[in-house]
Amino acid sequence: MAGYLIKRIVFMIPILLGITVICFAVMHLAPGSPTDLQTQMNPRASAELKERLKAMYDLDKPIHVQYWLWLKRIVVLDFGRSFSPDRRPVVEKIKERLPITIALNLLSLLAILAVAIPLGVMAAVHRGSIFDNITSVFVFVGFAMPTFWLALLLMIFFGIYLGWLPISGIRSLNYEYLPPLAALWDLIKHLILPVFLSAFGGLAGFSRFMRANMLEVIRQDYIMTARAKGLTEKRVIYRHALRNALLPVITILGLSVPGLIGGSVVFETIFAIPGMGQLFYMAVMARDYPTVMGILFMGAVLTLIGNLLADIAYAWADPRIRVR
Repeated sequence: MAGYLIKRIVFMIPILLGITVICFAVMHLAPGSPTDLQTQMNPRASAELKERLKAMYDLDKPIHVQYWLWLKRIVVLDFGRSFSPDRRPVVEKIKERLPITIALNLLSLLAILAVAIPLGVMAAVHRGSIFDNITSVFVFVGFAMPTFWLALLLMIFFGIYLGWLPISGIRSLNYEYLPPLAALWDLIKHLILPVFLSAFGGLAGFSRFMRANMLEVIRQDYIMTARAKGLTEKRVIYRHALRNALLPVITILGLSVPGLIGGSVVFETIFAIPGMGQLFYMAVMARDYPTVMGILFMGAVLTLIGNLLADIAYAWADPRIRVR
């Protein structure tokens, strides 16, 4: 197991470098420059000032030189300073917002697993029933419905029309003055809509994937043998079939991490949640290269860690993987 783990970690290094190279190149190919936002609206900004700003930000150097300078700083976890007017270190900005994004993604992932697995199992066991047909419709709706459109509908209905849930932020203005239970309930109310929207698309996909796995497993010979021995249907499904049907789901869990992180940009911007997604959106609009690259780097690291954990869990569940 240790050898397998070391190989996976070593293999992550070139992948991470490749991701940073592609992201750095694509970001610099985008139209516009950080200096444009500071000089275009200023009638006194001269060509000399623009050149001085480029030199200050190292934008006058070739792109491969800029990447090398950035890479040397990354080795010591120095993402540089933001191009925004506050000129704060990018590490500080990420530290402030990273826990919020991780917490939202973990809650979304737990919600997906808690609902999708039982839903998929029941749909497979009762194949062709009304319940199976209803879940199939739910899956198609979940895949087809745009997240931002659903977010606006839910904000209008629950936030404005009914007034039950807040539609922005993660806490109220008087949060610090609330008693502990009231503060906890205030936090939960702010998280309900973002977590639901983050989990909605994944919930549909996971439940369908779980259903397909269960249908494949319950057709196997060992399931027929277990039934022939007189085991109860509940024991056959949840003790023998479910454990084997969960193996492919482990892989999908690792692959779902990029989607959750990418989805954070959408719902954090819509709900004004101060997470990495909102910071990334604002940095892209401002052409804040250090902040954009810092967030992309952290997103790539989190994605690779998610895939590594999925590989470890898969190897632990299936010993044949360890010897490869």
